[in-house]
Amino acid sequence: MQIRNLVIATVMASAVSPGVPATAAEQLHECAKATTRCDGEISVPLDWSDPSSERITVAFAWSPRKDAIGTILANPGGPAPALPVIPIIEEALGPVLDRQNLLVVEPRGLGESTPLLCPGLDLNVPKTIGECAAHLGPRVQYFTTDQAVADMNAVRQALGVSKVTFYGNSYGTLLAQAYATRHAESTAAVFLDSTMVTTREGYATWPVRTRLDLLDLVCESSRACRALPGTPGGTWTRLVARLRAHPDGKVPFTALAAVGASLFQPVFGREANAAASAYLQGDRAPLHRLAQAVGTSPTPPLEGAQWAGYLAYLCGDGAFPFDRDASPAERSRQLNRYYLEERPLKPFTVTELGGKTRLEFCVNWPTPRHSPPVPLNAEHPPVPVLAVGGDFDTNSPAEVAEEVRRFPNSTFIRVRFGSHSLAWGDQPVDQCVRSVMRSFLAAPSRPVPPGPCSAENYRAAGAFPQSAKEVMPIRASVLTREERRLVGATFATVEDACTRRNPYSLVHSLLKTEPGLRGGRLDFDDKAGTIALEKVRFVGDLTVSGHIHLEGSGKADAQLLITGADGRPHEVRLSWSAFLAQEHPPVSGTFDGRVFSS
Repeated sequence: MQIRNLVIATVMASAVSPGVPATAAEQLHECAKATTRCDGEISVPLDWSDPSSERITVAFAWSPRKDAIGTILANPGGPAPALPVIPIIEEALGPVLDRQNLLVVEPRGLGESTPLLCPGLDLNVPKTIGECAAHLGPRVQYFTTDQAVADMNAVRQALGVSKVTFYGNSYGTLLAQAYATRHAESTAAVFLDSTMVTTREGYATWPVRTRLDLLDLVCESSRACRALPGTPGGTWTRLVARLRAHPDGKVPFTALAAVGASLFQPVFGREANAAASAYLQGDRAPLHRLAQAVGTSPTPPLEGAQWAGYLAYLCGDGAFPFDRDASPAERSRQLNRYYLEERPLKPFTVTELGGKTRLEFCVNWPTPRHSPPVPLNAEHPPVPVLAVGGDFDTNSPAEVAEEVRRFPNSTFIRVRFGSHSLAWGDQPVDQCVRSVMRSFLAAPSRPVPPGPCSAENYRAAGAFPQSAKEVMPIRASVLTREERRLVGATFATVEDACTRRNPYSLVHSLLKTEPGLRGGRLDFDDKAGTIALEKVRFVGDLTVSGHIHLEGSGKADAQLLITGADGRPHEVRLSWSAFLAQEHPPVSGTFDGRVFSS
């Protein structure tokens, strides 16, 4: 049963002494007596440094547990409404909630907590951002993380909770760091998933850059990829120069940049380096295919009244390459100078990628108040802190590790090939991270359980063969060299098809049909777990037709009819395990009825 209450003045004492738990019965919110989930609200000052300022309401959900040994204060990130995400939070925490309470506070300005709304707001139209700020007025400067964590602390006090363990995901990690440094006396431990990084002044960084280092990352474990000419970053830079000199309508700069930004998805990570190298050598098909696929990725709209709350946090909490107290015109000049001198998107220019980045969102948003989420020269408490970060996250593992080291009792775990919100999915790496998180939250003072989590389940491709003779023959003594080469080219074809159903894929998982690299068609039936090949050409002189049955475990079986350059058909059956971080996975099957294995 859910209870909704509004307490208008119960936290005035908290505004004076935020570190002292409110234990007197008359100071406690009615939800403090609840035995099941209780949804409530409290009234807090707009400006916590001025208790007499305007009052606003902050909503929360309190899920108590009998004989609880602690309380998890969770924020899912965004910045966005938190209450609708409670089912995801509960699923991620799992058995941790058997013995711990769960508290989720809706950040002010979002969702049910005095939401900021601007009808007609479109983040891609600067004029509407300035109009929104004018509509909301000077009070908008208080809808920031430093104020939001004071609200969270007030809710904690109103419920009579002495300490909380803060679980922050994505933007929630900024709130967690702010809470721990501003309310250290009420922080028991901190778990950070996909950590935000702050400047020396305590503001959040918003990296806008091209991550050429990720091309090296996906290539470093693959012998075939390492054998490509040049370095991954150098090849990408030469590719941009080639397209600048000789534009290709099938590979606009925006699409190429999107391919580079999608390396966390296995198809792009596996093929980007090889496709760039092939393009420079005259084979355009692999890169054309990637550019076509990335163009199908849905783009969420950035318009609507509710985006005002997002802007308030983004601009109020962030560090930007322009002065906080500068006019919009001066900010724009400073930002353009930054683009010109620093070239953050190199080898691209900002103009080539549409002329603007998300940094533009805050040019027209006033930030008159000094409001760093983490106080300047803050003392980070010696509480247990565990952070997990993926290779492909916004901030690199090295950057996150440096951030987390500010906490003297912290541990950072790098998740190889991991991306963002690592504990939220249902794939093996997500399950691994959840297990680590749950062990930590159950007993933060215990050593972090060993065993790395990894999403690496492929090896990056090398050169794209254009004919069967360029493919390495499989090792099978019962077959002739030509037959082994045909089987090798056939396996390369089906392996290419299965890659598009890698469990970590996003864009390609939405495609129900795709063209073969050099002809033919692939049709995907995910419900049946099959891939149909219709005269697919991965190499130009071999057509492959038939079906692949792909199990969730990665076990794959294919029944195929192939035709080589001589026009002779052959029946081929193949069995192997897909989605392995191996250069040459074992393959078995039959070629025209003869059994082989490699």
